[in-house]
Amino acid sequence: MRAFPLVLSSPSGGGKTTIAKALLAAREDMGYSVSATTRQPRPGEQDGVDYFFLSRADFQKRVDAGDFVEWAEYGGQLYGTLKSQVQAVIDAGKHVVLDIEIQGARQMRRLFPDSVLIFILPPSAQELMTRLGGTSGTRAATLGKRLRRAVDELAAASEYDYVVVNTDRFAAVAEVAAILDSECRKPSRNPGLRRHLDELASDIASLAAQHNGS
Repeated sequence: MRAFPLVLSSPSGGGKTTIAKALLAAREDMGYSVSATTRQPRPGEQDGVDYFFLSRADFQKRVDAGDFVEWAEYGGQLYGTLKSQVQAVIDAGKHVVLDIEIQGARQMRRLFPDSVLIFILPPSAQELMTRLGGTSGTRAATLGKRLRRAVDELAAASEYDYVVVNTDRFAAVAEVAAILDSECRKPSRNPGLRRHLDELASDIASLAAQHNGS
């Protein structure tokens, strides 16, 4: 079976990163492509683990060098997926999971047509606001901007192969895992299946010949 990219997108607070991490923890057939970004690390984040944290100048140099599979500007910062990271996971025979924004997902679709794109929806507007931190705390000042951006992002959900409503994290993870398992069974992703079918058909034809007329 050929490994393929699994792309998760959602509005900020939708849960795509949480779902990606849960899948990686539960499945040995998946690997993670660490993204690069120009934003500053948040408390507890580690370079090379959560993101590759680059200066804007370094990021642009890598763009010019063609090092990215996809990249996009989001919220005034640059985010991108490095070709070397994606290829390393696929070469290891694992599906590479990416939690990226809509622009990046579109670029992945163009470069990797066999990618599976899943859009993660929040169960309600109120729940999304709660997950974004509500009207109090350090992120309250950007709440309106984030919610307006979410409206624009929801308009792109129909471009994806699947939509999963993240009402419950465990149920959402199970649903994404079921989609992955179903995609793995497609004949187009299993180049050895044609040979197996031909051999099986030949064996059945031989049995039929032996019992001809019976």
